[in-house]
Amino acid sequence: MLFAPCCGSCGEFIVGRVIKAVNRSWHPGCFLCELCGVQLADLGFVRNAGRHLCRPCHNREKAKSLGKYLCQRCHQVIEEKPLMFRSDAYHPDHFSCTFCRKELTAEARELKGELCCLPCHDKVGVPICGACRRPIEGRVVNALGKQWHVEHFVCAKCEKPFLGHRHYEKKGLAYCETHYSQLFGDVCYSCSHVIEGDVVSALNKAWCVHCFCCSACNGKLALKSKFVEFDMKPVCKRCYHNFPLELKRRLRALAGSARSQGPRSGGLRLT
Repeated sequence: MLFAPCCGSCGEFIVGRVIKAVNRSWHPGCFLCELCGVQLADLGFVRNAGRHLCRPCHNREKAKSLGKYLCQRCHQVIEEKPLMFRSDAYHPDHFSCTFCRKELTAEARELKGELCCLPCHDKVGVPICGACRRPIEGRVVNALGKQWHVEHFVCAKCEKPFLGHRHYEKKGLAYCETHYSQLFGDVCYSCSHVIEGDVVSALNKAWCVHCFCCSACNGKLALKSKFVEFDMKPVCKRCYHNFPLELKRRLRALAGSARSQGPRSGGLRLT
């Protein structure tokens, strides 16, 4: 034992097979990848920033430093656009279309757990999102002559999703009410069109003159007309008088409460 080398990891004498690497001697079971811990004796290693790493770990570190993906099949850096499959990145040419067997590109799609090219995917009839060009497997929004993921159908100005709320269209783009009004003018609460000409402002909303009507009988109203705010819409006095007595009593009570608390948005108001 006087001439047995000492292991560079555990410091014990080495009896039997000796691994010579990075100017040291190692037990085969002590010479490990410094990231994943796999034994390197029969795999070989790569020096990376002063560390001895297995090749897969080296490639992962290299990809990370370059800001690129690492292929989960060949474990090499992906220089071009990757193919994403089940949240992992691959070189596209490792796969072929399930249907036509053609070599895939990064535009491939996943369908029921299988990969297929974009033309074959579209033939199957799965809707494609007009924003991300990915398949829509859940709820579909149909608008602007296209189909969208709910979270990808957004205002062209503020980019906030509509999430089922009203949108306004102009030249092939969709806008929320606030930005549509800012860019193109007031939007009528009733007909949803930009108001051309005089604007009726009532109940914190804008109306076309011919659209400002009683929500119960559709009779035309003017700003000087007596009306009641009910469910945030105008109701003429005649329709209001036909309301059940108990409902009118509640409306008066709520209107009085609103006046005592000062101005507020929404609610009920006698006018």
